[in-house]
Formats: sequence, structure tokens, C-alpha cells
Amino acid sequence: MSKVRLAGTVLGETDPNREVRAHLLYCLFRSGWDIYNSNGDQRISLSNIERKIIEADAFVFTPGATLEDYFKAVSVFVGYQTLDANLAAKPTVLLNSDGSWDRLLALLSHLYDLGTVAQDCGDYLRLAVTPEEVIDLLEATRRRGIPSVGREKIGASSDGSYETPLPTNHEGNVCVFCSASIEEPGYLSDGYEFGKQLAENRLGCVSGAGSSGIMGQVVRGSVEAGGWTGGSNVPHIIELEGLPSGLSSFWLRPDIYTRMEVMIQHSDAFVIFPGGAGTVQEMLALMIFKQQRHPSITNKPVVIFNRRDKNGRAFWTPLIEMLGTFCHSDEFVVVDELAELLPTLQNLRIAATTVTV
Repeated sequence: MSKVRLAGTVLGETDPNREVRAHLLYCLFRSGWDIYNSNGDQRISLSNIERKIIEADAFVFTPGATLEDYFKAVSVFVGYQTLDANLAAKPTVLLNSDGSWDRLLALLSHLYDLGTVAQDCGDYLRLAVTPEEVIDLLEATRRRGIPSVGREKIGASSDGSYETPLPTNHEGNVCVFCSASIEEPGYLSDGYEFGKQLAENRLGCVSGAGSSGIMGQVVRGSVEAGGWTGGSNVPHIIELEGLPSGLSSFWLRPDIYTRMEVMIQHSDAFVIFPGGAGTVQEMLALMIFKQQRHPSITNKPVVIFNRRDKNGRAFWTPLIEMLGTFCHSDEFVVVDELAELLPTLQNLRIAATTVTV
């Protein structure tokens, strides 16, 4: 029998979405689905989320969306985008009866308009307003299949991980989460310049180890300036995007979640450059870890580069506004100019060290 995984938590007997969830469970059972996480009490971590995806045949996200729910939904969308075989033919539906999914959908639509997301999220994260619509969408998507994302593999995967020691005068590592698809020259130039600045200031550059877009240019800028560079990627994404040249260390991982985990562990600070759904996913993971007081991110600053394009549009404003609902003001910092990035990071790291001492 097919199994659907529910996301979302019921917050006690007075939760306004309790009745909707109960009716959803009834509709799913009546339609022949077995249900994982019917009580909304299972915890998902970066280490186990891919296993949870493998176990399920479909995904339904309930009303009352939280930061963790946004992360899980974006993760599924990124999995579709990157041709994760464990998501093949598995439908996803968002039950949005309370409008709590609107902010995430608006952010993804903003990125679609900017061109950093090539797929309309509504074709993959199907939207319903009643439990009955959820059933209809699940069945319709299973019949028609998941739409093609229009990507093809360009090469083979990596042979494995490798390590080189950090330089003796090393000042720390900065992880840059960013787009591997943006090709606009101004964005690429900023990525190259920032990678170069990291190297010139004895800071290592950690990335998702993609060879294209801003990601490839950040690594190239660091490598050509003599910097230490580390990166992590997964086999099915390497087959789509390739690997950059000159990485000092590379950590091959089986899925995008343990990929994020190793990047976080090897970094002392984080910069959110312009990007797509994958960059949103990574930022949400950082904020969830911050709120959980996870030891891998303690005293590690997060800076969003809210770059303006040639038309004056601030790239990450919808993300920043969405996070304002869930996050404290001290959990991340926003800068608007490339020249502000490195000084802001250095000041934040000094402040964090002072607090620790």
C-alpha cells in the first residue's frame, strides 16, 4: 500500500488546524493511503531526512507552516530540481487552508521571476485548500507524473573525498551559499571578487563545489588568489553541474542534507549570496540550527548579501521578510554592498569570540 508522509505539528487540543488535520487523515485513509507522522511528532534531522524521503511514496504538508516545514518543502523542491532518484514519481501537496504557505511560495515566485529558479514551484509543490483537493492532486500527479525540470547530466560523478591541511596562517573558513546557475556578468564578478578577498585575508572558502554560476566563480577567485578552498557535493548533482578545479579539500556525500551538514561543520561563518531554491534551503537550515542552539553553528555569524540588480531590485528582500516572522534580529545580518561583506564578517567574528571568552 502507498505511504504518504505528513509534515506539520498539532500544537495541543486548541490548535485551530487540528480539525483540518483530522479530516485530512480521514480522507487519506479512506483513499487507501498509509500515513507516516499522523500525530506530527516525528523529528527530522539533516542526517535522517533522505531516509524519510526514501520510505515515503508522497508528501503532504499541513497548515500552520513553520520554519522547519518550509525547509522540508523547499528540500523536496530542490530534490526535484536536481533529479534526486529517491523523489522520482513522488507527488507533493501543500494544504494551505490558513495561508501559512503564502510567504514561501511568494519567495520562490520572486526567484522564478529573477531567473534563479528555472521551474515554477506550483508545478511541483501542488497547492490545495481542502483535504479533498489534496487527494485529487495526489492521484492526478501520480497519473501524470512529475513534470520534467529540463535538465540533463553533463558528466560523471567524483571518485571520492580528499583532504589537504589548512595553511599555517589560516584565519578560518567562510561558507558561501549561492547560485550555480546565475550567468549574469555582474553577479559572477561579485562572486569572483569575494572569493579573491577571502584568500587575500587568509580565509578559506567553503562551497557546494559547483563549477558553474556564482559558485564556480567564488571558488575560482579564491583558487587564483592562492586561497584554501573546500567543498561538498553529491553524485547526482555532480553529474549535472560538474566540479570546479583547484579544490583543496572535497567531501563527497550521498545526499544534499549531509552535504549541508559537512559544510556547516567545516565553516566559521556563512554568507548568503544571490541564489535559488537551494540557497533558500541552506539559509533555512542555518536558522533552524541557530534556534536549536546546535553546537555546529554556535558563535558562527550569518550574513545575507541583499544585492540589488541593474533594475534596483533587492535580491533577498522577500526572504528577509519571511525570516522576520520566525527569527530573532541577532540571528543574521543583512548587507547591501559587496564592499560591506568582509568587514561585517570580521567584526561579527570578533564579537562572537569576545562573547565566548
